[in-house]
Amino acid sequence: MSFLDSKRIIGTNTQRTGADAVSGGWKEVGRTTLGSAGDTIDVSSLPDKRYYMVLTTNIASGTIDARFRLGNGSVDTGSNYARRGSENGAADGTGTGNDSLLIPYAENGNTHFFGVHYFANKSDKEKLLTGHCVDEYASGAGQPPARFENAGKWSNTSDVIDVIRNYNAQSGSFDTGSEMVVLGYDPDDTHTDNFWEQLASVDLSGGAATSLSSGTFTAKKYLWVQVFAERNSDANIQPVFRVGNSSVDTGSNYSFRYSSNGGSDATVTSDTSMGLGWGAGRKHFINMFIINNSSNEKLIISHDVNNNASGAGNVPNRFESVGKWVNTSSQINVIQMLEEDGFTFGTDSFIKVWGSN
Repeated sequence: MSFLDSKRIIGTNTQRTGADAVSGGWKEVGRTTLGSAGDTIDVSSLPDKRYYMVLTTNIASGTIDARFRLGNGSVDTGSNYARRGSENGAADGTGTGNDSLLIPYAENGNTHFFGVHYFANKSDKEKLLTGHCVDEYASGAGQPPARFENAGKWSNTSDVIDVIRNYNAQSGSFDTGSEMVVLGYDPDDTHTDNFWEQLASVDLSGGAATSLSSGTFTAKKYLWVQVFAERNSDANIQPVFRVGNSSVDTGSNYSFRYSSNGGSDATVTSDTSMGLGWGAGRKHFINMFIINNSSNEKLIISHDVNNNASGAGNVPNRFESVGKWVNTSSQINVIQMLEEDGFTFGTDSFIKVWGSN
């Protein structure tokens, strides 16, 4: 992975030209957006890339059951898929000899989904998938979102993937605006037109602070955020975050669902922020994705690891969460990190935001 300067994995537009351009990275290789309601979203004629990142935005009209099918030349509808998944932290469900790979199932109907999936795509190996999804479930901060974890495989060992289908197996349909974006990556890539553009890069090297803000950045439909947060003393912190347009929203307009260290899910509704990493730990690394359409609730997928305590004798903690900011009139263009109990972030803390339309 290329770094332009300290802690930066992708440069600004200026830095990605000429001699300073970063070679390789995630490149958009296909996209389909529905102009009218339908049951399939196909992205075809994909170039042969070793890895794919697939962003799915499913806006449901009625009850939908979203699934992946893969293929080479045409979509494979045979019983050549196996899957494993969990909904809201429940025990895994499995399926073998299936005709598709389950994404999420919208039991509530009329909701909005966002998923981030990764595919390993080597012709002579079974094609492996892993991913996470968040479901709005029902509108409003009084309703917690749902979350899904997926793993699966397409058993083909003779072809690469060149078509991906997101299809609905239930009575409803994908509504207008539903979309699938496919990004490709190969270690030998030399292109410089990366999908993810750096929008903000802020650290506290100038001094410890009680909050860490991205500042105002150019709003994009898809956001990828990474945070390193540590307390300015040798004690535990519990980072939370707020978002907004021009200024952060401090109202009770957030809800989220989380699991700590694989424990049962808990939910928080009508809160003034979203939790990102609770439990013991002075140092936290957070990775999150956000779908940022102005007319829909903003859906968030987040994972946190914190060190618990120094040394190999202490196991780290993990925190999985999904959330939503219920604003449906504007896009996020500022993100703020806070500490649940008002403690101060140390000078090594930073926030990075990348985005793309």
